[in-house]
Amino acid sequence: MKHETKLFTPDIIKKAVASAFTKLNPAAEFHNPVMFVTYLGTIYVSASTIAGAIGGRLSLFFLQLSVWLVFTLLFANFAEGLAEAQGRARADSLKNLRSETSAKRRRGDGSVETVKAPELRRGDLVVCEAGDMIPGDGEVVEGLASVDESAITGESAPVIRESGGDRSAVTGGARVISDRIVIRITRDPGDTFIDKMIALIESAVRKKTPGEVALSILLSALTLIFALVVGSLYVFADYSARIAGDPSSRASPEVLVALLVCLIPTTIGGLLSAIGISGIARLLRKNVIATSGRAIEASGDIDVLLLDKTGTITMGNRMASAFITAPGVPERTLAELAEAASLADETPEGRSIVSFARDKYGLKEIDESVKGGRFVPFSAATRMSGLDFEDGRASIRKGSGEAVSAWLAERGGFLPKELQAEVARIASSGGTPLVVARGGEALGVVYLKDIVKGGIKERFASLRRMGIRTVMITGDNPLTAAAIAAEAGVDDYVAEATPEAKLARIRTEQASGRLVAMIGDGTNDAPSLAQADVGVAMASGTQTAREAGNMVDLDNNPTKLLDIVETGKQLLMTRGSLTTFSIANDVAKYFAIIPAMFSLLYAAKGGTGPLEALNVMRLATPQSAILSAVIFNALIIVALIPLALKGVRYRAVGAAALLRRNLLVFGLGGLVAPFVGIKLIDLIVRALGAA
Repeated sequence: MKHETKLFTPDIIKKAVASAFTKLNPAAEFHNPVMFVTYLGTIYVSASTIAGAIGGRLSLFFLQLSVWLVFTLLFANFAEGLAEAQGRARADSLKNLRSETSAKRRRGDGSVETVKAPELRRGDLVVCEAGDMIPGDGEVVEGLASVDESAITGESAPVIRESGGDRSAVTGGARVISDRIVIRITRDPGDTFIDKMIALIESAVRKKTPGEVALSILLSALTLIFALVVGSLYVFADYSARIAGDPSSRASPEVLVALLVCLIPTTIGGLLSAIGISGIARLLRKNVIATSGRAIEASGDIDVLLLDKTGTITMGNRMASAFITAPGVPERTLAELAEAASLADETPEGRSIVSFARDKYGLKEIDESVKGGRFVPFSAATRMSGLDFEDGRASIRKGSGEAVSAWLAERGGFLPKELQAEVARIASSGGTPLVVARGGEALGVVYLKDIVKGGIKERFASLRRMGIRTVMITGDNPLTAAAIAAEAGVDDYVAEATPEAKLARIRTEQASGRLVAMIGDGTNDAPSLAQADVGVAMASGTQTAREAGNMVDLDNNPTKLLDIVETGKQLLMTRGSLTTFSIANDVAKYFAIIPAMFSLLYAAKGGTGPLEALNVMRLATPQSAILSAVIFNALIIVALIPLALKGVRYRAVGAAALLRRNLLVFGLGGLVAPFVGIKLIDLIVRALGAA
């Protein structure tokens, strides 16, 4: 993609560090129950440490606990700040497009005045010529032009924008590179596509997805359970100390608070928000704007993909795909004359004939036989274009079969039966036949068809392997629909479909319990895009379509759903994997540090209690055990930040295989890591004499 954002640039890290400190306030921490408990515990231990210092009883042990608890909060905030900074880096580049761009606004009397882009309002008419920056979102109402949208989409290839149809929408920030168009502004300042993109990318206002809400409830429940466990330990330790007459076996409230922070799922709690934000950022790096976190989650479980044909599966404009000659006519001759007759044809079809002829035969210059001719532009009345000569040479025409047949008849010629059959065959298959003639002789037929986008069949095969069924929906006749469906490699198709039929198909699939994605670009696709669980609108499509969907594909690539699905699955896998790791961590820490901390529980004075037998790591002292656990708890968040931001790698394997791998790597890894990590930290702490 063209808009890659590196994970760890100096500027992003600097912003993330600043964000880590600014988020140290109750309002920012309150939205995350696990980290809010950590926040309150940190305040309590720190306040106790400060109070002891003021009273002349400064405890270095409590001071170290306070510092590492603060680091735990900072590291969690840093992870979220990194994810936000990545999104804002892209937003900043888009804000540059809203600089003081000038616009040529047409007055009511037809004259033009130059104004600044922010002065434009909905309904204003703006004239844009070659080299002009399009000052705002709008619809082309006059003309046709080639437009460079690379500043918006990152795609270097120019696109055609013309009045009428589904390719009339233009986006502020794009640049006109040829011809002249008149645009009607459709958005007021602050409500443009770029403004909405910036608001979506700046993920500080991002709402929690249903999956995050459900996981937050689970984590809150686990936090409550561990709070009850730690509270009961205080009661048991106090009772044991009184029975044994050994006050040293009591656990101080500060130590129990630190223990609670270690046992609750702070790892996933600290990384949960970063995982969600980075999911949006990963889609953005693939040039997809997601307006809904719910849509990203749903994309990971998509069962059916419905696609509009024109402009989605196919290029949208009928393009030259073959030259079919009359008997005895060389194909190169037909190509040369078809090109010559199309040089003055500014329609997409005419341009495609010129491009196809030049690509196929390497034509660079006009043949001598057609030089000096007067171009006859295409018109709806004649349905032909061509060349006339004043020196007596035969005229050339290119146009519909009926129009050219009539033109030939006027000159004593006719359309051969072989070409009549080809014209009928092409028309019945949904293509467009254009006959080329010179004088009274028909030379052949140019086959125009709506070209299937390159590589789309392979991408649909990849979707099939992921268990996603593809359905093409088109208004074409069944014969044309079947031909395009076979060429594109979709699993099913619906022909002669109306907007109501598209909507009904989506509702039928959803009623069967399937999650449906819809990709479209036209106004008639808007109801379906709004109904689908994942509605992906093409950036080149109409404003109505872009507003109806919950994702916008800036590359206008229908197979982008493959990337969207992979990102959705990756998001779900990352969240699940790190949750598994975090809970396994908590279980391991429980059995790793509780025996060391409470080895004196139920012990006779001067001896050890039954929990000492479970102190398999032989941690030095209760103080060393809890300090090592707190340090490990903070550092493991840092270690997992890259994984949370990049995501767990998706593999197209079955659910059972994914579950086994998840339990083996993250479940077993989560159990082993605390034993190894806490023991190593304990050795360092003892060597430094820190506890």
